Amino acid sequence: MSLIDKLKSRWGIESTFQVIVILIVFACTGFTALYAREFVFGLLGVTNEFPFWQRALIWIVTILPLYNLFLYIYGTIFGQREFFTLFLKKTLGRLIPGKKTSKEEV
Repeated sequence: MSLIDKLKSRWGIESTFQVIVILIVFACTGFTALYAREFVFGLLGVTNEFPFWQRALIWIVTILPLYNLFLYIYGTIFGQREFFTLFLKKTLGRLIPGKKTSKEEV
C-alpha cells in the first residue's frame, strides 16, 4: 500500500488529486506560519535572547491560532473547506480537555 493510499484511507477521501491538494494546503500554511512568526515576533520585540520557554509560550499563544486560521483560509481557497473544517474540529477537540469528538465527524 502506497503512502497516498494510506492517506486516502486515513482521511476518508477517494481521489489522489484531493490528497495532493490537501498536502499543498499544508505546505502553503506552513510557509505562511513561518513568515507570520517572523512578523509577529518582530512586532512584539521577541528575540533569540528571550528564554526558550517564553518564546515557546508566545508562539503557542500567537502563531498556533494563526496556523489554524491559515489552514482554514488556504483550505477554502483550494476548494477543501469541508475537509479542513472537520480536520480542525478534530484537532481542536483533542486540545480542549473534556471535549469529546465522535468518529463520525472525521
